Amino acid sequence: MLKVLSRMHGSCVASRSDFWNGIDFTARFHRPSGALCQKSAVKHTASDLPQMPHCNFRPDPYQGMTANQMLHIRQHNCNPMTMKVTSYKKPVFIQQGHMQWLWDVDGKRYLDLFAGVATVSVGHCHPKVTAAAEKQLRRLWHTTNIYVYPTIHEYVEKLVALLPEPLKVVYLTNSGSEANDLAMLMARLHTGNFDIITFRGSYHGGSPQTMGLTSNMAYKYPVASGLGCHNTMCPDVFRGPWGGDHCRDSPVQTYRQCSCPADRCQANDMYINQLKEVFATTVPSRIAAFFGEPIQGVGGAVQYPKDYLKEAYRLVRERGGVCIADEVQTGFGRTGSHYWGFQGHDVIPDMVTMAKGIANGFPMGAVVTTSEIASSFSKGVHFNTFGGNPVACAIGSSVLDTIEEDGTQEISAKVGTYLLEELAKMRGKYEIIGDVRGKGLMIGVEMVKDKAPT
Repeated sequence: MLKVLSRMHGSCVASRSDFWNGIDFTARFHRPSGALCQKSAVKHTASDLPQMPHCNFRPDPYQGMTANQMLHIRQHNCNPMTMKVTSYKKPVFIQQGHMQWLWDVDGKRYLDLFAGVATVSVGHCHPKVTAAAEKQLRRLWHTTNIYVYPTIHEYVEKLVALLPEPLKVVYLTNSGSEANDLAMLMARLHTGNFDIITFRGSYHGGSPQTMGLTSNMAYKYPVASGLGCHNTMCPDVFRGPWGGDHCRDSPVQTYRQCSCPADRCQANDMYINQLKEVFATTVPSRIAAFFGEPIQGVGGAVQYPKDYLKEAYRLVRERGGVCIADEVQTGFGRTGSHYWGFQGHDVIPDMVTMAKGIANGFPMGAVVTTSEIASSFSKGVHFNTFGGNPVACAIGSSVLDTIEEDGTQEISAKVGTYLLEELAKMRGKYEIIGDVRGKGLMIGVEMVKDKAPT
Protein backbone atom coordinates (compact mmCIF):
# COMPACT_ATOMS: atom_id res chain seq x y z
CA MET A 1 0.00 0.00 0.00
CA LEU A 2 1.45 3.33 -1.03
CA LYS A 3 -0.06 6.06 1.07
CA VAL A 4 -0.01 9.54 -0.41
CA LEU A 5 -0.91 12.20 2.11
CA SER A 6 0.27 15.72 1.58
CA ARG A 7 -0.67 19.35 1.07
CA MET A 8 0.47 21.61 -1.76
CA HIS A 9 1.15 25.24 -1.03
CA GLY A 10 2.42 28.58 -2.22
CA SER A 11 4.80 29.68 -4.91
CA CYS A 12 6.64 26.37 -4.94
CA VAL A 13 3.59 24.44 -6.20
CA ALA A 14 4.12 22.91 -9.61
CA SER A 15 1.59 23.54 -12.35
CA ARG A 16 -0.65 20.66 -13.42
CA SER A 17 1.43 20.00 -16.51
CA ASP A 18 4.59 19.81 -14.39
CA PHE A 19 3.11 17.82 -11.51
CA TRP A 20 4.70 14.50 -12.35
CA ASN A 21 8.15 16.09 -12.64
CA GLY A 22 8.29 15.78 -8.85
CA ILE A 23 9.39 12.15 -9.05
CA ASP A 24 11.93 12.34 -6.22
CA PHE A 25 9.56 12.07 -3.30
CA THR A 26 9.23 10.76 0.21
CA ALA A 27 6.42 8.26 0.67
CA ARG A 28 5.85 5.02 2.52
CA PHE A 29 4.63 1.59 1.59
CA HIS A 30 2.09 -0.12 3.81
CA ARG A 31 0.99 -3.71 3.68
CA PRO A 32 -2.79 -4.28 3.72
CA SER A 33 -2.37 -4.99 7.44
CA GLY A 34 -1.15 -1.42 7.89
CA ALA A 35 2.41 -2.47 8.74
CA LEU A 36 5.25 -0.59 7.12
CA CYS A 37 7.24 -2.32 4.40
CA GLN A 38 10.95 -1.61 4.71
CA LYS A 39 11.37 -0.90 1.01
CA SER A 40 12.51 2.06 -0.99
CA ALA A 41 9.56 3.89 -2.52
CA VAL A 42 11.43 4.76 -5.71
CA LYS A 43 14.12 2.88 -7.63
CA HIS A 44 15.63 5.04 -10.33
CA THR A 45 19.14 5.96 -11.32
CA ALA A 46 19.92 9.66 -11.24
CA SER A 47 19.91 9.83 -15.03
CA ASP A 48 16.33 8.47 -15.16
CA LEU A 49 14.84 11.22 -13.02
CA PRO A 50 13.22 14.26 -14.62
CA GLN A 51 13.93 17.72 -13.28
CA MET A 52 12.16 18.80 -10.11
CA PRO A 53 9.88 21.86 -10.33
CA HIS A 54 11.68 25.09 -9.50
CA CYS A 55 11.64 26.40 -5.93
CA ASN A 56 12.98 29.80 -4.87
CA PHE A 57 13.68 28.74 -1.29
CA ARG A 58 17.30 27.89 -0.47
CA PRO A 59 18.05 25.78 2.62
CA ASP A 60 20.77 26.67 5.09
CA PRO A 61 24.11 24.91 4.50
CA TYR A 62 24.23 21.82 6.70
CA GLN A 63 27.08 21.83 9.22
CA GLY A 64 25.94 19.26 11.78
CA MET A 65 26.68 15.58 12.42
CA THR A 66 27.56 13.36 9.53
CA ALA A 67 25.05 10.79 8.35
CA ASN A 68 27.28 8.01 9.71
CA GLN A 69 27.43 9.64 13.15
CA MET A 70 23.65 9.97 13.29
CA LEU A 71 23.15 6.38 12.18
CA HIS A 72 25.61 5.11 14.81
CA ILE A 73 23.76 6.95 17.59
CA ARG A 74 20.42 5.77 16.22
CA GLN A 75 21.60 2.16 16.24
CA HIS A 76 23.28 2.19 19.66
CA ASN A 77 21.67 4.88 21.83
CA CYS A 78 18.11 5.31 20.61
CA ASN A 79 15.47 2.76 21.53
CA PRO A 80 15.66 -0.17 19.06
CA MET A 81 12.12 0.66 17.93
CA THR A 82 13.49 3.87 16.40
CA MET A 83 15.68 1.83 14.08
CA LYS A 84 12.92 -0.68 13.39
CA VAL A 85 10.64 2.01 11.93
CA THR A 86 13.43 3.69 9.96
CA SER A 87 12.16 3.45 6.40
CA TYR A 88 14.15 2.68 3.26
CA LYS A 89 17.14 0.36 2.93
CA LYS A 90 19.28 3.50 2.82
CA PRO A 91 17.86 5.92 5.40
CA VAL A 92 16.99 9.47 4.37
CA PHE A 93 18.76 12.05 6.54
CA ILE A 94 16.46 15.10 6.56
CA GLN A 95 17.80 18.40 7.86
CA GLN A 96 15.40 21.15 6.72
CA GLY A 97 11.92 21.68 5.35
CA HIS A 98 9.99 24.44 3.63
CA MET A 99 6.32 24.04 2.68
CA GLN A 100 6.05 20.84 0.56
CA TRP A 101 9.82 20.42 0.23
CA LEU A 102 12.44 18.61 2.32
CA TRP A 103 16.24 18.70 2.04
CA ASP A 104 18.67 16.05 3.22
CA VAL A 105 22.10 16.64 4.72
CA ASP A 106 23.66 16.53 1.25
CA GLY A 107 21.35 19.26 -0.07
CA LYS A 108 19.13 16.93 -2.12
CA ARG A 109 15.54 18.15 -2.38
CA TYR A 110 12.46 15.93 -1.99
CA LEU A 111 8.75 16.48 -2.61
CA ASP A 112 7.15 15.30 0.64
CA LEU A 113 4.05 13.25 -0.15
CA PHE A 114 3.95 11.69 3.33
CA ALA A 115 3.70 14.96 5.27
CA GLY A 116 5.34 13.64 8.42
CA VAL A 117 2.79 10.80 8.72
CA ALA A 118 -0.15 12.97 7.62
CA THR A 119 0.81 15.64 10.15
CA VAL A 120 2.18 18.66 8.26
CA SER A 121 -1.12 20.27 7.39
CA VAL A 122 -0.05 23.68 6.05
CA GLY A 123 3.56 23.06 4.99
CA HIS A 124 6.90 22.59 6.68
CA CYS A 125 7.95 25.70 8.62
CA HIS A 126 5.09 27.76 7.21
CA PRO A 127 6.17 31.41 7.71
CA LYS A 128 2.90 32.48 9.38
CA VAL A 129 2.87 29.57 11.81
CA THR A 130 6.57 29.94 12.55
CA ALA A 131 6.05 33.63 13.33
CA ALA A 132 3.19 32.79 15.71
CA ALA A 133 5.37 30.25 17.53
CA GLU A 134 8.26 32.70 17.85
CA LYS A 135 5.96 35.43 19.17
CA GLN A 136 4.52 33.17 21.86
CA LEU A 137 7.94 31.80 22.84
CA ARG A 138 9.03 35.33 23.63
CA ARG A 139 5.94 35.91 25.79
CA LEU A 140 5.12 32.72 27.74
CA TRP A 141 6.40 29.20 27.15
CA HIS A 142 4.42 27.27 29.70
CA THR A 143 1.80 27.42 32.33
CA THR A 144 -1.03 25.01 33.01
CA ASN A 145 -4.77 25.45 32.61
CA ILE A 146 -4.98 25.91 36.38
CA TYR A 147 -4.43 29.53 35.36
CA VAL A 148 -6.35 31.64 32.87
CA TYR A 149 -4.24 32.70 29.90
CA PRO A 150 -5.40 34.06 26.52
CA THR A 151 -4.10 31.54 23.98
CA ILE A 152 -6.11 28.53 25.16
CA HIS A 153 -9.38 30.48 25.06
CA GLU A 154 -8.61 32.07 21.71
CA TYR A 155 -7.86 28.65 20.25
CA VAL A 156 -10.86 26.83 21.70
CA GLU A 157 -13.23 29.56 20.45
CA LYS A 158 -11.84 29.22 16.90
CA LEU A 159 -11.95 25.42 16.96
CA VAL A 160 -15.54 24.99 18.12
CA ALA A 161 -16.69 27.51 15.50
CA LEU A 162 -15.62 24.93 12.90
CA LEU A 163 -17.72 22.13 14.38
CA PRO A 164 -21.51 21.64 14.22
CA GLU A 165 -23.81 21.69 17.19
CA PRO A 166 -23.73 20.16 19.75
CA LEU A 167 -19.95 19.57 19.52
CA LYS A 168 -18.83 22.60 21.51
CA VAL A 169 -16.72 21.41 24.49
CA VAL A 170 -12.96 20.87 24.07
CA TYR A 171 -10.34 18.94 26.04
CA LEU A 172 -6.79 19.55 24.82
CA THR A 173 -4.15 16.82 24.86
CA ASN A 174 -0.67 16.21 23.44
CA SER A 175 -1.28 13.44 20.90
CA GLY A 176 -3.88 11.39 19.07
CA SER A 177 -3.31 8.33 21.28
CA GLU A 178 -3.93 10.46 24.34
CA ALA A 179 -7.06 11.98 22.81
CA ASN A 180 -8.48 8.56 21.94
CA ASP A 181 -7.58 7.20 25.37
CA LEU A 182 -9.47 10.10 26.96
CA ALA A 183 -12.45 9.59 24.62
CA MET A 184 -12.67 5.94 25.72
CA LEU A 185 -12.81 7.01 29.38
CA MET A 186 -15.41 9.70 28.71
CA ALA A 187 -17.63 7.31 26.73
CA ARG A 188 -17.57 4.72 29.50
CA LEU A 189 -18.27 7.25 32.23
CA HIS A 190 -21.12 8.85 30.31
CA THR A 191 -22.91 5.69 29.20
CA GLY A 192 -22.18 3.53 32.24
CA ASN A 193 -21.25 0.82 29.75
CA PHE A 194 -17.84 -0.68 28.98
CA ASP A 195 -17.58 -2.36 25.59
CA ILE A 196 -16.26 -0.49 22.54
CA ILE A 197 -16.31 -1.55 18.88
CA THR A 198 -13.81 -0.62 16.18
CA PHE A 199 -13.00 -1.76 12.65
CA ARG A 200 -10.55 -4.53 11.87
CA GLY A 201 -7.37 -3.05 10.50
CA SER A 202 -7.87 0.16 12.47
CA TYR A 203 -5.19 2.19 14.22
CA HIS A 204 -6.23 4.47 17.07
CA GLY A 205 -3.01 4.69 19.07
CA GLY A 206 -0.36 2.77 20.96
CA SER A 207 -1.12 3.47 24.62
CA PRO A 208 -2.16 0.50 26.79
CA GLN A 209 -5.84 1.41 26.38
CA THR A 210 -5.87 2.47 22.73
CA MET A 211 -3.88 -0.63 21.80
CA GLY A 212 -7.18 -2.41 22.35
CA LEU A 213 -8.90 -0.14 19.84
CA THR A 214 -6.09 -0.76 17.35
CA SER A 215 -7.04 -3.89 15.44
CA ASN A 216 -3.77 -4.56 13.67
CA MET A 217 -1.29 -7.31 14.58
CA ALA A 218 1.79 -5.22 13.77
CA TYR A 219 0.99 -2.85 16.65
CA LYS A 220 0.12 -5.50 19.24
CA TYR A 221 2.27 -6.81 22.10
CA PRO A 222 1.78 -10.06 24.06
CA VAL A 223 0.44 -8.26 27.12
CA ALA A 224 -3.07 -7.64 28.40
CA SER A 225 -4.44 -4.42 26.88
CA GLY A 226 -7.67 -2.82 25.82
CA LEU A 227 -10.09 -4.87 27.91
CA GLY A 228 -13.60 -4.49 26.51
CA CYS A 229 -12.52 -3.61 22.95
CA HIS A 230 -13.94 -5.59 20.03
CA ASN A 231 -13.83 -5.27 16.26
CA THR A 232 -16.12 -5.70 13.31
CA MET A 233 -15.27 -6.36 9.68
CA CYS A 234 -13.89 -3.31 7.92
CA PRO A 235 -16.26 -2.43 5.05
CA ASP A 236 -13.45 -2.40 2.47
CA VAL A 237 -15.14 -2.52 -0.94
CA PHE A 238 -11.90 -3.42 -2.74
CA ARG A 239 -10.35 -6.12 -0.57
CA GLY A 240 -13.41 -7.22 1.39
CA PRO A 241 -15.89 -9.90 0.29
CA TRP A 242 -18.43 -7.35 -0.97
CA GLY A 243 -18.06 -4.25 -3.08
CA GLY A 244 -18.90 -2.66 -6.39
CA ASP A 245 -18.12 0.14 -8.77
CA HIS A 246 -20.15 2.92 -7.15
CA CYS A 247 -19.77 2.28 -3.41
CA ARG A 248 -17.26 4.97 -2.52
CA ASP A 249 -17.43 8.73 -2.20
CA SER A 250 -14.36 9.17 -4.41
CA PRO A 251 -13.46 10.29 -7.94
CA VAL A 252 -12.15 6.73 -8.46
CA GLN A 253 -14.12 3.52 -7.92
CA THR A 254 -13.02 -0.12 -7.82
CA TYR A 255 -12.96 -2.38 -10.86
CA ARG A 256 -15.49 -4.66 -9.15
CA GLN A 257 -18.91 -4.83 -10.77
CA CYS A 258 -22.21 -4.94 -8.93
CA SER A 259 -25.89 -5.17 -9.77
CA CYS A 260 -27.19 -2.88 -7.04
CA PRO A 261 -30.20 -0.68 -7.77
CA ALA A 262 -29.42 3.03 -7.94
CA ASP A 263 -30.93 3.72 -4.50
CA ARG A 264 -29.37 0.86 -2.51
CA CYS A 265 -25.88 -0.55 -1.92
CA GLN A 266 -26.02 -4.28 -1.28
CA ALA A 267 -22.37 -4.31 -0.14
CA ASN A 268 -23.30 -1.81 2.56
CA ASP A 269 -26.11 -4.09 3.73
CA MET A 270 -23.71 -7.04 3.99
CA TYR A 271 -21.12 -5.14 6.01
CA ILE A 272 -23.85 -3.78 8.32
CA ASN A 273 -24.96 -7.39 8.84
CA GLN A 274 -21.43 -8.14 10.05
CA LEU A 275 -21.77 -5.36 12.62
CA LYS A 276 -25.15 -6.76 13.67
CA GLU A 277 -23.45 -10.14 14.12
CA VAL A 278 -21.00 -8.54 16.56
CA PHE A 279 -23.92 -7.06 18.48
CA ALA A 280 -25.61 -10.47 18.59
CA THR A 281 -22.61 -12.57 19.61
CA THR A 282 -19.78 -10.53 21.10
CA VAL A 283 -20.93 -7.60 23.23
CA PRO A 284 -23.60 -7.02 25.88
CA SER A 285 -26.94 -5.49 24.95
CA ARG A 286 -25.62 -2.06 25.98
CA ILE A 287 -22.26 -0.74 24.80
CA ALA A 288 -20.11 2.31 25.48
CA ALA A 289 -18.95 3.41 22.03
CA PHE A 290 -18.14 2.85 18.40
CA PHE A 291 -14.81 4.23 17.13
CA GLY A 292 -14.27 4.81 13.43
CA GLU A 293 -12.09 6.93 11.16
CA PRO A 294 -14.08 8.54 8.32
CA ILE A 295 -11.41 7.08 6.03
CA GLN A 296 -9.25 4.39 7.56
CA GLY A 297 -5.69 5.73 7.60
CA VAL A 298 -2.97 3.28 8.63
CA GLY A 299 -5.21 0.44 7.48
CA GLY A 300 -4.75 1.61 3.89
CA ALA A 301 -6.79 4.73 3.12
CA VAL A 302 -9.87 2.51 3.11
CA GLN A 303 -13.21 4.07 2.18
CA TYR A 304 -16.50 2.53 3.25
CA PRO A 305 -19.81 2.32 1.37
CA LYS A 306 -21.42 5.76 1.39
CA ASP A 307 -24.16 5.05 3.93
CA TYR A 308 -22.26 2.70 6.23
CA LEU A 309 -21.46 5.13 9.05
CA LYS A 310 -24.96 6.58 9.00
CA GLU A 311 -26.48 3.12 9.60
CA ALA A 312 -23.75 2.08 12.06
CA TYR A 313 -24.27 5.21 14.17
CA ARG A 314 -28.00 4.49 14.37
CA LEU A 315 -27.42 0.91 15.56
CA VAL A 316 -24.81 1.96 18.12
CA ARG A 317 -27.05 4.64 19.61
CA GLU A 318 -29.92 2.17 19.87
CA ARG A 319 -27.65 0.16 22.18
CA GLY A 320 -26.75 3.10 24.41
CA GLY A 321 -23.37 3.79 22.84
CA VAL A 322 -21.80 7.03 21.69
CA CYS A 323 -20.25 7.45 18.24
CA ILE A 324 -16.67 8.69 18.06
CA ALA A 325 -15.05 9.99 14.88
CA ASP A 326 -11.28 9.68 14.88
CA GLU A 327 -10.25 12.67 12.73
CA VAL A 328 -6.54 12.42 13.52
CA GLN A 329 -5.72 11.92 9.83
CA THR A 330 -8.86 13.07 8.00
CA GLY A 331 -9.50 16.36 9.79
CA PHE A 332 -8.68 19.97 8.97
CA GLY A 333 -9.72 19.85 5.33
CA ARG A 334 -7.49 17.01 4.18
CA THR A 335 -10.32 15.24 2.35
CA GLY A 336 -11.06 18.38 0.35
CA SER A 337 -14.84 18.23 0.15
CA HIS A 338 -15.34 18.96 3.86
CA TYR A 339 -13.40 20.32 6.81
CA TRP A 340 -14.08 17.14 8.80
CA GLY A 341 -14.18 13.66 7.35
CA PHE A 342 -17.40 12.75 9.16
CA GLN A 343 -19.24 15.49 7.23
CA GLY A 344 -18.67 13.50 4.04
CA HIS A 345 -20.77 10.71 5.56
CA ASP A 346 -23.64 13.05 6.52
CA VAL A 347 -23.36 12.15 10.22
CA ILE A 348 -22.67 14.07 13.43
CA PRO A 349 -20.69 12.06 15.99
CA ASP A 350 -20.95 12.45 19.76
CA MET A 351 -17.21 12.93 20.09
CA VAL A 352 -14.42 13.91 17.70
CA THR A 353 -10.76 13.20 18.37
CA MET A 354 -8.02 15.03 16.50
CA ALA A 355 -4.24 15.47 16.44
CA LYS A 356 -1.49 15.39 13.75
CA GLY A 357 -2.50 18.27 11.45
CA ILE A 358 -4.05 20.19 14.34
CA ALA A 359 -0.74 22.00 14.96
CA ASN A 360 1.28 21.23 11.83
CA GLY A 361 3.63 18.89 13.69
CA PHE A 362 3.78 20.51 17.11
CA PRO A 363 2.62 18.01 19.78
CA MET A 364 -1.10 18.63 20.26
CA GLY A 365 -4.39 16.77 20.26
CA ALA A 366 -8.00 17.32 21.26
CA VAL A 367 -11.29 15.70 22.14
CA VAL A 368 -14.40 17.69 21.22
CA THR A 369 -17.73 16.56 22.58
CA THR A 370 -21.13 17.69 23.80
CA SER A 371 -21.82 19.52 27.04
CA GLU A 372 -23.85 16.52 28.27
CA ILE A 373 -20.98 14.07 27.81
CA ALA A 374 -18.51 16.61 29.21
CA SER A 375 -20.55 16.99 32.39
CA SER A 376 -20.31 13.23 33.01
CA PHE A 377 -16.54 13.55 32.93
CA SER A 378 -16.51 16.06 35.80
CA LYS A 379 -17.33 13.37 38.36
CA GLY A 380 -13.60 13.08 39.07
CA VAL A 381 -10.55 15.27 38.46
CA HIS A 382 -8.62 15.07 35.20
CA PHE A 383 -5.48 17.14 34.81
CA ASN A 384 -3.00 17.39 31.93
CA THR A 385 0.26 19.28 32.53
CA PHE A 386 0.94 20.11 28.89
CA GLY A 387 -2.53 19.92 27.33
CA GLY A 388 -3.44 23.40 26.12
CA ASN A 389 0.13 24.67 26.51
CA PRO A 390 0.37 28.36 25.48
CA VAL A 391 2.80 27.65 22.64
CA ALA A 392 0.72 24.73 21.33
CA CYS A 393 -2.44 26.86 21.36
CA ALA A 394 -0.72 29.77 19.60
CA ILE A 395 0.52 27.40 16.89
CA GLY A 396 -2.85 25.63 16.62
CA SER A 397 -4.63 28.96 16.31
CA SER A 398 -2.26 30.06 13.55
CA VAL A 399 -2.80 26.76 11.72
CA LEU A 400 -6.57 27.34 11.68
CA ASP A 401 -6.04 30.84 10.31
CA THR A 402 -3.57 29.61 7.71
CA ILE A 403 -5.85 26.83 6.46
CA GLU A 404 -8.49 29.47 5.76
CA GLU A 405 -6.16 32.16 4.38
CA ASP A 406 -4.21 29.83 2.11
CA GLY A 407 -7.29 27.94 0.90
CA THR A 408 -5.72 24.66 2.01
CA GLN A 409 -8.96 22.70 1.93
CA GLU A 410 -9.68 23.84 -1.63
CA ILE A 411 -6.11 22.95 -2.64
CA SER A 412 -6.60 19.47 -1.17
CA ALA A 413 -9.76 19.02 -3.24
CA LYS A 414 -8.27 20.31 -6.50
CA VAL A 415 -4.83 18.73 -6.36
CA GLY A 416 -6.14 15.53 -4.75
CA THR A 417 -8.76 14.99 -7.44
CA TYR A 418 -6.17 15.55 -10.16
CA LEU A 419 -3.74 13.17 -8.48
CA LEU A 420 -6.42 10.50 -8.04
CA GLU A 421 -7.45 10.74 -11.69
CA GLU A 422 -3.85 10.51 -12.89
CA LEU A 423 -3.12 7.57 -10.59
CA ALA A 424 -6.26 5.86 -11.92
CA LYS A 425 -4.77 6.10 -15.41
CA MET A 426 -1.68 4.34 -14.09
CA ARG A 427 -3.92 1.65 -12.60
CA GLY A 428 -5.24 1.00 -16.08
CA LYS A 429 -1.70 0.76 -17.42
CA TYR A 430 0.17 -1.25 -14.79
CA GLU A 431 -0.83 -4.68 -13.50
CA ILE A 432 0.80 -4.09 -10.12
CA ILE A 433 -1.69 -1.32 -9.24
CA GLY A 434 -4.86 -2.97 -8.01
CA ASP A 435 -6.72 -0.02 -6.56
CA VAL A 436 -6.61 3.76 -6.30
CA ARG A 437 -8.83 5.37 -3.69
CA GLY A 438 -9.36 8.32 -1.44
CA LYS A 439 -10.60 11.90 -1.29
CA GLY A 440 -8.67 15.12 -1.41
CA LEU A 441 -5.10 14.46 -0.33
CA MET A 442 -5.92 11.32 1.64
CA ILE A 443 -5.03 8.80 -1.04
CA GLY A 444 -4.15 5.12 -1.17
CA VAL A 445 -2.64 3.10 -4.02
CA GLU A 446 -2.81 -0.66 -3.43
CA MET A 447 -0.19 -2.87 -5.06
CA VAL A 448 -1.28 -6.42 -5.91
CA LYS A 449 0.19 -9.65 -7.25
CA ASP A 450 -2.93 -10.67 -9.15
CA LYS A 451 -5.20 -8.04 -10.63
CA ALA A 452 -7.89 -10.51 -11.67
CA PRO A 453 -11.34 -9.19 -10.69
CA THR A 454 -12.87 -10.73 -7.57
